[in-house]
Amino acid sequence: DGNDLTHTFFNPDREGWLLKRGGRVKTWKRRWFILTDNCLYYFEYTTDKEPRGIIPLENLSIREVDDSKKPNCFELFIPDHRDQVIKACKTEADGRVVEGNHTFYRVSAPTAEEKEEWITSIKKAISRDPFYEMLAARKKNVSALTSL
Repeated sequence: DGNDLTHTFFNPDREGWLLKRGGRVKTWKRRWFILTDNCLYYFEYTTDKEPRGIIPLENLSIREVDDSKKPNCFELFIPDHRDQVIKACKTEADGRVVEGNHTFYRVSAPTAEEKEEWITSIKKAISRDPFYEMLAARKKNVSALTSL
């Protein structure tokens, strides 16, 4: 029910309006973002009870980017896996929850100062999954052995 969500988003690490570029259709949409519990949630309106999308920050990196269309941009991406789709979900217009299809999330903040604040907050929230890192290291070892 709605009360659960209220608790989820009570006292977030950061919240505010940002522009997000679409994954398939490359249009920019204004979304209300909430950063809490190592996840970035975005909503169409501040009054929405359900998020339009959820981006778990585990194993993601963040970087500033220059975009000719929008100022104050940054991106969330998977380091070393540029073509891999980020594990995330979004709610379609008809209410279905589907997997996201972004290999990176590009976001534009209203000001340079807000961009810096978001980057700092997201960097603090990003968590590393030791299991994932162990698998990546194993994969490297196996490919190194097979190339001998």
